[in-house]
Amino acid sequence: MLRVEDLDGPRTKAGAAEEAVADLRWLGLDWDGEVLYQAQRSEAYERALQRLRAGGMMYPCACTRKEIDVARSAPNEGQASARYPGTCRPPLGVEPQVAGPDSAWRFRVPLGRELSFPDEVRGLEREVPAETEGDFVVAKKTGEAAYQLAVVVDDAHQGISHVIRGDDLVPSTHLQLLLYEALGLEVPAFAHLPLVRGEDGRRLAKRHGDTRIATYREAGVPPERVLGLLGAWSGLCEREPVSLEALVEAWGWDRLPSEDVTCGREADAWLRGSH
Repeated sequence: MLRVEDLDGPRTKAGAAEEAVADLRWLGLDWDGEVLYQAQRSEAYERALQRLRAGGMMYPCACTRKEIDVARSAPNEGQASARYPGTCRPPLGVEPQVAGPDSAWRFRVPLGRELSFPDEVRGLEREVPAETEGDFVVAKKTGEAAYQLAVVVDDAHQGISHVIRGDDLVPSTHLQLLLYEALGLEVPAFAHLPLVRGEDGRRLAKRHGDTRIATYREAGVPPERVLGLLGAWSGLCEREPVSLEALVEAWGWDRLPSEDVTCGREADAWLRGSH
């Protein structure tokens, strides 16, 4: 399935979705059905929010990000957000305050409850979300659905059986487990992969230069070379040009690395055929 998660308002870059589609096709990857754009799914998210609201599982919150950061230091990599201190959380049995125009909506995380799930790569994961993340946003101040809610609703809508993503999202998985349960949805299997990092040890991003697949495509790098680098990082082959079919044949959960990988000047040189 191909899903475009384009709910991030001003941060959604024009043309990014089209570039991602072109990258996938160039690598030989395809998908079933129509592309799903979250920006077109507002009615489905609103129905989910109404269900949470009717069950008393969320409440309005007027706190700003700055106020939350002051209450607790900014989150480390891997945390879904700075832990919310519960400033606007009403006591159980008390009607929440009326939502104002600058209010977001937060999910009421059960206090003291430990959640766990078997990860295909990392093994059993455990966490007490109330202690690590706290009550989290399910609807933004703009009224738009937040990431945690939208992906859960869409996983169910698309019949997703396995969620495979970076291990920086492990904390988000515990929050999403609460939403699957609250909305009565089937929980998929999860696998969290090590990250690709720059030479400075930070998650690969624009700060490390232009490492977009489109950049290498436009430079004349063959797709088999990009697949060879990805395959080597994934423990599926030696670093050499390889076909997509060969990677599929070599696939296995037990071959995936447990440590992050580095993308730097040496990898760039290899892709461009100068090393």
